Amino acid sequence: MTRDELIEYSNAWNDHDIDRIMSYHTEDTVFETGGGSERFGTRFEGFAVVRERFQEVWRDIPDVRFENGSHFVGGDRGCSEWTFCGTRSGGETIEVDGCDLFTFASDGLILIKASYLKNRT
Repeated sequence: MTRDELIEYSNAWNDHDIDRIMSYHTEDTVFETGGGSERFGTRFEGFAVVRERFQEVWRDIPDVRFENGSHFVGGDRGCSEWTFCGTRSGGETIEVDGCDLFTFASDGLILIKASYLKNRT
C-alpha cells in the first residue's frame, strides 16, 4: 500500500463507495472499531462481515465524512488521521478526531483496520 492509495481509500469513504473501499481489503480482513466492551473495541472479521459493518455506518450517519486527512505508510503499516464528521439519523451531530492504524498483507491490501477516536462528553 502506498500513501497515494491510502488517500484514495479515504476518498472512497467520503464518496460512500463500498465497492471501492472493499477493493483495498483482503478476504480475511479485520476491522476493530473505536469503541466497544473489549480492549480493542468491537472486532468484525471477514470480508462480508466488515463490508456490512461499514455500510451500517452510512445507515446511522448518512452524511458521514472524514476531513483534515493526513496519511502515511511505512512498510506493512499505515496510518490515517482525520476528523470524523456527520449527523446521526436521530439528528445528533458528530465531530471527533481519530485515526485508523492499518496492517497490510504481503499483497499490500488492508488486513487489519483498527480505529481510534477521541472521547467527547
